[in-house]
Amino acid sequence: MRVLMTGGGTAGHVNPAIAIANTIKEYEPESEIAFVCSRLARDKAQDLVPRAGYESLYRVDICGSYPIWNPKNLKTAYLMIKSKRQAKKIIEKFKPDVIIGTGGFACYPVLNAGAEMGIPTLVHESNAIPGKAVKKLARKVDCVMTNFESSAKMISGAKKIIHVGNPNVIGQKNSDGVQIAQGYAKSVLIFGGSLGAETLNRAVVDMLEKIADQYPDTEFYHAAGKRDFEALGEIYRNRGLAEKNNVKLVDYIYDMDARMKRADLVISRAGAMTISELSLLGKAAILVPSPYVAANHQYKNAKALYDAGACELIEESEFDGGKLTAATKRLLSDKSERAQMRENIKAFAKPESNRIIYEEIVKTAQKKSK
Repeated sequence: MRVLMTGGGTAGHVNPAIAIANTIKEYEPESEIAFVCSRLARDKAQDLVPRAGYESLYRVDICGSYPIWNPKNLKTAYLMIKSKRQAKKIIEKFKPDVIIGTGGFACYPVLNAGAEMGIPTLVHESNAIPGKAVKKLARKVDCVMTNFESSAKMISGAKKIIHVGNPNVIGQKNSDGVQIAQGYAKSVLIFGGSLGAETLNRAVVDMLEKIADQYPDTEFYHAAGKRDFEALGEIYRNRGLAEKNNVKLVDYIYDMDARMKRADLVISRAGAMTISELSLLGKAAILVPSPYVAANHQYKNAKALYDAGACELIEESEFDGGKLTAATKRLLSDKSERAQMRENIKAFAKPESNRIIYEEIVKTAQKKSK
């Protein structure tokens, strides 16, 4: 197949696209795969796609929308028209058999143009609450694939909706090749969003300042996010954390598969892709939902796991009480509780997702071509 992947802005949209591309390559190694993202400097596709080994990356001029009263929407409206023309030229040049989007504003003009041109089109929604782009595309594309069954109730006018779970990169080729430091009995993996999560990062600093010395046999690996990395590095230096051998601060985790496999405890947001990976690997986790997402869907994601005894749930409003520090100490010290969490979270895993997604892509492409 010739496949055009599109989805961008945050890593939460780009990583599912890469996972789907990798899956297609596993089943059909000769497939030609290209990606389309926005020209925005912050679009993670421009960093992650080449690192994943995909050289063909096209760009269109598009940005997200603003509240209806914001005058910046005039520029957005203009870019919607411009990016659609650009997308049509990309499609005419690449000649894809199928176009697959994974949400985010960058995927809209490409899937919209592809649908109008009669190309088989699919879009995947990772989150429980469908994003704006997916809702608008539902009437246009041939198939909407969802991670959560409940998402279908919030999508109207779709030709077809199928529950497939999340694509995942666990077990797929890791192209970064970063070596993980050895010599620690336990490892704690900490990350927020790809750009950063300032409130979570500051709480982690407070926690590490209190317990890093208490657990010298534990590696604390903290991804600050690109936006917060420099400022947080200064805080690390001012508070003595940069000098501690068992504490490591990085801007972004490119070898997430390897890092997560090694972790005894993960402290993270509660995005759909993260939860899919945690459940597939069976990891003990402290989830801190982002309060800045639509319909508070990360809290709902985490609450479902917490109610099943599959994670610890801490909201940002609880940081002042030292709950993050207490929970981290408790789980590091209690091997049996971590083991129970690992067992409970496995019930949320969908190990067949990649195969189901691939089969749906092939079915859609073949049906449209007849």
